[in-house]
Amino acid sequence: MPQTLSAGPFKLSLASPLVMGIVNVTPDSFSDGGKFLARDDAVAHAHKLIEDGADVLDIGGESTRPGAAPACLAEELDRVLPVIEALVGTSIPLSIDTQKPEVMAAAIRAGAAMVNDVNALRSEGAVQACAASNVAVCLMHMQGQPRTMQACPSYDDVVADVAAYLCTRATVCEEAGITHDRIVLDPGFGFGKTLAHNLALLRQLDEIVSRGYPVMVGLSRKSMFNALLGRATHERLVPSVVSALIAVQKGATILRVHDVAQTCDALKIWAEIGGRCA
Repeated sequence: MPQTLSAGPFKLSLASPLVMGIVNVTPDSFSDGGKFLARDDAVAHAHKLIEDGADVLDIGGESTRPGAAPACLAEELDRVLPVIEALVGTSIPLSIDTQKPEVMAAAIRAGAAMVNDVNALRSEGAVQACAASNVAVCLMHMQGQPRTMQACPSYDDVVADVAAYLCTRATVCEEAGITHDRIVLDPGFGFGKTLAHNLALLRQLDEIVSRGYPVMVGLSRKSMFNALLGRATHERLVPSVVSALIAVQKGATILRVHDVAQTCDALKIWAEIGGRCA
């Protein structure tokens, strides 16, 4: 696995886990939809996440929660570009969370150093938009599309199937000129997965880590904690942090979270007792 992640002008050490703070500039995200829709609110939230210890900020203008309707191109651009432009001078890299090649290209021009795509750059022109720059890319596994992905997810072997898909997408990216040290894999917890699928992926996350790419995990406040524990969205802090720490112990190197300060606290304690990635 690469020792650093190349993301635009940034070289991020992977010697210890990185925390990616979520900035949802959307009206309908499952956890904080509408809370940071206004530019100034989103920018203020982003600065608070940096103060809390975020290593990367992930800015998204289209909800990908189960059942979500897609945002139109103009609407998504209007949401994310002013936020990126306001934050590009900060000391940490900005990631654009989008499926649209046009948004990727515009965000990269505005200063984004990473593209985080739930569709793993499968849209026409997405690979090319990233290969033409020096940004990092996060390739996520999703079965189906957000509107329908939880209807009836099915796998022969969820861990093997997800790992094979992600490796195939990584190969496509490398053949297009995106170097190995710019690629991150994400198994896509909750994206076309049942509770059993999610638990299997977490239990065997080291199988995906063993493929030789940094692995990002997004478990923060997911509905699996309602299915498992009966916890509403606002009650999922503890299971989110515990699950993030389990993911790190299994080898995850990036944690995509809403609750940055609490996640960083857990990682500091883990590091103090000699914690190491798998």
